[in-house]
Amino acid sequence: MTRSWTLPILLGLCGAVIATGLFLARGSGAAAPVLLWFMLFAVVYSPVIFPRSISAQEARRRSTVDGRPVVFWRPGCKYCLRLRIKLGRDAGQALWVNIWRDPAGAAAVRAVTGGDETVPTVVLAGRPYVNPDPGWLRDQLSAAVRNGGTAEDSGGCR
Repeated sequence: MTRSWTLPILLGLCGAVIATGLFLARGSGAAAPVLLWFMLFAVVYSPVIFPRSISAQEARRRSTVDGRPVVFWRPGCKYCLRLRIKLGRDAGQALWVNIWRDPAGAAAVRAVTGGDETVPTVVLAGRPYVNPDPGWLRDQLSAAVRNGGTAEDSGGCR
C-alpha cells in the first residue's frame, strides 16, 4: 500500500515546497496555481481516481460468473491513467486489481508478459491483452451490459 501513495505524497510535498518558495518571493498570486497543479497531479496519480481494487482471486471469480474484464493496473502508470480516463463512467463495470497491493495480481501479469509487470493488462474471457486500446475495452464493456453481463471476445485489440 505504501508504494501506491509514494508518488502522490512526493508530488504534494514538492508542490508545497515550491509554492512556499514562490509565496515568500512573489506572494500568493504565483504560489496558488503551482500548488493547485501539483495537488491535481497528486490526486490523478493516486489510487483515489481508480475504482476500488479487489484481489486477483476475487476478480477471477467474479469475471467467471459475469464475464466482466479484469484490469490489472498500478498507481503512477500513465497508460493505466489514460485507460481509466477514457473509459469514463464505464470504468466501474470492469474489475480492477492493483498489482502493487496484490502479489497474486502482479504474478498473473508477469505470467502473461514474460516476467514484466506491464500494465494495464486486461483479461477478458480468459485471454490477456496488454495495454489495450481504451475504445476497444469500452466496446467490450458495452457488449457485457447488452448481453446481460457476458462480454464477448472480439478477437483482439485494435
